[in-house]
This record gives sequence, C-alpha cells and structure tokens, in this order.
Amino acid sequence: MNCFLNSKRLSNFAHYLRTMKGKYFYILVFLLVFTSCGEYNKLLKSNDYNLKYDYAHKYYQSGKYTRAITLFEELAPVFKGKEKGEESLYMLAKSYEKRKDFVMASHYYTNYYTAYPKGKYSEDARYNAAYAYYKDVPDPRLDQSSTYQALEELQTFLEYYPRSEKADQARELLFELQEHLAEKALNNVKLYYNMGNYLGNNYLSAIVTAKNALQEYPYSKYKENFSYYILKAKFAMAEQSVEDKKEDRFRDVIDEYYAYINDYPESVNLNEAKSMFEKSSKKITKDTKKEQ
Repeated sequence: MNCFLNSKRLSNFAHYLRTMKGKYFYILVFLLVFTSCGEYNKLLKSNDYNLKYDYAHKYYQSGKYTRAITLFEELAPVFKGKEKGEESLYMLAKSYEKRKDFVMASHYYTNYYTAYPKGKYSEDARYNAAYAYYKDVPDPRLDQSSTYQALEELQTFLEYYPRSEKADQARELLFELQEHLAEKALNNVKLYYNMGNYLGNNYLSAIVTAKNALQEYPYSKYKENFSYYILKAKFAMAEQSVEDKKEDRFRDVIDEYYAYINDYPESVNLNEAKSMFEKSSKKITKDTKKEQ
C-alpha cells in the first residue's frame, strides 16, 4: 500500500514538474521575445550605424529578413559610395528575395548594378534581377510585364557576361520565358478563332497572330499548333465568306494544307486537315463547273 502511495505521489510530482516546466518554458520564450524586441527597438533609435550594420547581417543570417530589410534600407544611403553601402544595397536585395518579395528584390538588384556597375556583386546582381522577375512571371492568361522585364534582364546579362558560369542557366530561362509568351499567343489565337465573326473578322486576327508567333518563336513546341490554327481559321473564313471571295479563299486553304502536311506529315490532326482539304477541293470543283 505504501509502495502504491509512494508511486502515486511520485507520479503526481512528475506531472507537476512537467506542468511547471511547460509554464516556465512559455515564460522563458516570452522573456526572450520581449528582450529581443526591446533590443531591436533600441537599435532602431541608435545612431551607431556600424552597430546597425553588424546587426543587419546577424538578422539576415538568422532568417529575420524583415528586420534586416529595415536596417539595410537605412544603411544603404548612409554608407553610399563606400564598401558598406555597396554591401548594404546588395544584402537588401537578397533579403527581399529571401522573403519572396520578388518585385522589390528585382528593384534593388537593379539599383545595385546601376549604382555600382563595377561592384563585386554586379554580375550576380544582374542575374538575380532577371531571376527575380522570372519568379514573378504570372499565368499566361494574365499581363506579361514581368515576363518581358525578365527577358530584357536576361538578354542584358548575357551581353555583359557571355562566359559567365550562369550563362547556360540564363539561356534556359530565356527559352522557357519565350515558351511562356508563345503559350499566351496560342491562347489568343484560340480566343480569336472561337469568336469567329463576332464583332468582326476574328478568323483573320487568329491568322495574323499565329503567323506573328511563328516568326517570334520559330523553335517553340507550339509551332505546329500555330500552323494548324492558321489552316483552320482560313477554312472557317472561306466557308463563311461572300460568294465572290470563296473560291480564292478555298484555294488558299488548299495551299495551306500542302504546307502543313509537308511540315507535319505525321500530325495527329492529319485526318481533320485532310477533311478540310477535300471540302475545299469540292467547293472549287463545283464553282468551276458552274462557270462552265
């Protein structure tokens, strides 16, 4: 019985210790946070910029990027033209990148290589400015301003550093972004085609957009899609044309068909393409007989 009571008391005491340890743990965490916040606020009011510089790096290394940003933003103009100013501006850009604020990261990387064109981080800053824009690229259905910015930055980077270790990566990103724009162009082609003659000749717009895309993105994986929609749009436009224009437009479909099968003899769309060709050929034959 005594053993049982002793065991029970020991168990209760152990539970009490665990409970108190939990309370002390949270109290300790609170005190640490409170002390840290007090230390940080005191630092913000300080005029010791060298101390702020040291702490900004400490905050960055410990993953406290918001605090690092606040300090580096203050320090960059204070130390402008000096080594610490260059370092602060570069670290400011890196802090924003770490926080996944790619718009601000690209902004400060650009500021860096503009302010320090021959700085020790200029090559890295040019690449990272482009990469930050790349990370901010939206869905192909949305505005592509970031995509064009990224392309421009990547092209500039390759002009400045054609032999850089990151040159191959930059070229890969360039091609990927071009594919991204090609996809957007294809979406526009499909949209025009589906609109048909609603509020104008959208088939013609589909053809023009597809032809422009073939010139801009000659190595795109969507190349066949553009060619196929040109054929489809020409056929639809021929079918819905006034009588005076039908023969010429059906002949244009036939020419387009031959160009298409010559480029893509094993296309999955071959049967549908052939069907458009046969219908166009019959239309021309009927029209020729009528004239005779």
